[in-house]
Amino acid sequence: MISYIRFADNLSAWFGKAFAWLIIVMAVGTGYEVFVRYVMNNPTAWALDVSFIMYGTLFMMGGAYTLSRGGHVRGDFLYRLLQPRTQAKIDFVLYLIFFFPGVTALIFAGWKYASRSWGYGEVSAASPAGVPIYQFKAVIVAAGLLLFIQGIAQLMRCIIAMRTNEWVEAPEDVFETEDLLMREANKAEKDHLS
Repeated sequence: MISYIRFADNLSAWFGKAFAWLIIVMAVGTGYEVFVRYVMNNPTAWALDVSFIMYGTLFMMGGAYTLSRGGHVRGDFLYRLLQPRTQAKIDFVLYLIFFFPGVTALIFAGWKYASRSWGYGEVSAASPAGVPIYQFKAVIVAAGLLLFIQGIAQLMRCIIAMRTNEWVEAPEDVFETEDLLMREANKAEKDHLS
């Protein structure tokens, strides 16, 4: 089980980090639009659509990575007070009842939308530039598959936590600036005291 969890975590991390670069494409596109609109007085017909597509792709493809790192929103004001074994039992049931049916529906519905869209080369109806969006519809399926793979790993984490009363943590690879500053301050204080 541990090897599958590591595989799923690494796969989710790879896709999440690879697609995170879309934020730069989105920022450059938006910056370009602002420049040509307000400085050159010549707005583009495509920039808004490209920004939406980049943001949507980034959001969808980062979902499995966020799940692997426990970053999705949850109402844990009571949950956090429970033992890991109890948390795992709750999570296990919720994954089976809500997560997997929802993700499965996302994959099948996404497949239907994507195949139709690719079939006729769909373009944005809201865009005067006719920006193609069929490739974006395929992202729905890819994101669903990644979520499904990561969901299996999350179920395995639950099983291990139910047995051992300890969670199998994902490797830490991204840190909040405040956390890094607190660690440095704590380290400096410990060094100063010793």
